[in-house]
Amino acid sequence: MRIVDAHHHLWDLTVRDQAWTADLPALRRSFLLSDLEPLAAAAGVSATVLVQTIHAVDETPEMLALAETSDLVAGVVGWTDVTVPNFGERLSELLSGTGGRRLVGIRHQVQELPDGAWLTEADTLRGLRQLASAGLAFDLIVRADQLPDCAEAARAVPDLRFVLDHLGKPRIAAGEREPWASDIRALAELPNVTCKLSGMVTEADVERWTIADLRPYSDLVLEAFGPDRVMFGSDWPVSTLGAGYPQVVETTMQLTSELSETEREAVFGGTATRVYGLG
Repeated sequence: MRIVDAHHHLWDLTVRDQAWTADLPALRRSFLLSDLEPLAAAAGVSATVLVQTIHAVDETPEMLALAETSDLVAGVVGWTDVTVPNFGERLSELLSGTGGRRLVGIRHQVQELPDGAWLTEADTLRGLRQLASAGLAFDLIVRADQLPDCAEAARAVPDLRFVLDHLGKPRIAAGEREPWASDIRALAELPNVTCKLSGMVTEADVERWTIADLRPYSDLVLEAFGPDRVMFGSDWPVSTLGAGYPQVVETTMQLTSELSETEREAVFGGTATRVYGLG
């Protein structure tokens, strides 16, 4: 089975600070492609999608240039402000620059905003429509309370492929399922939305989580979206707060063990390959 890791990060603190790691000492160091490569190889991962971490203009061109030199990184979900009037020009510059063929999507840190209203503002929707015209996807990095806004945006731009990161960040550690579960089911009714089976161990109790803690959430996502609209992502190195790379892969294997071989092939590679247009 070909395994695609549809969600991981890389950063070099000698190049750019990652201020969000200030209170996370385990992440307060550089995580490079050379660190990931042996982990991915040992886990049987043959391709990955590198995802942005901060709103920095230079980060995406750097990630694209890195991907162009890599046999592992097949796609990049970057950032550029979708709300600016010249968003189309900025997107064209990324696509025509070094490694531009590896750009598969754009992401915005909506989870850091007070609410999800940004997703449905006129300037945002204008940019998302341009993104759809370019054939790229939009990753939704949101909190659970912002899921209704995600659905509204997905309905407003039906031609755009939306990818929900980290199951929409349910409060696994608290054992809460509602209203997250109802909002997930509503979002899954929209055919242009897919979901990443990622980020679970860091939404759970990072020191004491068990498979049983995660299963109700993964089961609901698999039921609501169907395996052909769900994709595996490690969320490395953020995931190291709760589990090592091999454990994240094995955990997801266990959470999908009751699926058919065809369904597991979708979760572990087929969905990401189709949605992101990976080579």
